Amino acid sequence: MILIDGKKTAADIKAEIAAEVEQMLSQGMRRPHLAAILVGDDGASQTYVNNKVKACEVCGFRSTLIRLDASTSQDELLEHIQRLNHDPEVDGFIVQLPLPKHINEQAVIEAIDPSKDVDGFHPVNVGRMSIGLPCFLPATPAGIMELLKRYNVPTRGKRCVVLGRSNIVGKPMAMLMMQKGNPGDATVTVCHSATENLKEIAREADILIAALGQPGFVTEDMVKEGATVIDVGTTRVPDASRKSGFRLSGDVDFEHVAPKCAFISPVPGGVGPMTIVSLMLNTLKAGKNRV
Repeated sequence: MILIDGKKTAADIKAEIAAEVEQMLSQGMRRPHLAAILVGDDGASQTYVNNKVKACEVCGFRSTLIRLDASTSQDELLEHIQRLNHDPEVDGFIVQLPLPKHINEQAVIEAIDPSKDVDGFHPVNVGRMSIGLPCFLPATPAGIMELLKRYNVPTRGKRCVVLGRSNIVGKPMAMLMMQKGNPGDATVTVCHSATENLKEIAREADILIAALGQPGFVTEDMVKEGATVIDVGTTRVPDASRKSGFRLSGDVDFEHVAPKCAFISPVPGGVGPMTIVSLMLNTLKAGKNRV
């Protein structure tokens, strides 16, 4: 069993990005600039955004964080987005999700200039991705593809099962795995809440990608011997023994599933760090596009 170390891989990629930024500066180009809008005080969102700001520092990027109250109206948020759309100094920006319930997330996503949409959520980027055109890929699926590539996980002709059909992970993950290339060229099945015989389908997978947000959902009887298992789940589970009062739990029962696997990603330390580094790669790309 080979443990897929997303933390080390992400550190390697950040070092590669930092070297590329130094090269850009030596050629008279400016540093890539990432901005983030955080609405409200959701604990997990604050942690994610702070990690993104730290990653910018490591990569040599400029970063701007715009904090807004949870009571901010949708129109006020859209005004901030328009300012960033038209700011020539900002290469890319994100609006941290989830948003307060009174704000329409899809309207916010569609308000972002696709050329600055480094989260890869705008319909233009999603559409371009679906037919294999250059675009900003959604960070988590892109991070998983990078892990598969760097660990030389064979994907061509393999049976890939994706558990979950979210717009952020499940759907784009399925698209990327079926496209031509390496990694890619897999035969993909997407399972969700209405799937019948889900366990039997999962057990046929050479590559099983779990993105349900249900701690411990994938048990050893759902995984075939020698499979590659990628755990996308990051659910906060109460844990009185931790200083934070919680621990991060993946969708996979790691202890019992790992011995059956050829490759497996842990939680934490697997896909999570790669999500952030993929955002950095998109920002680097946006910076190069603007020069």
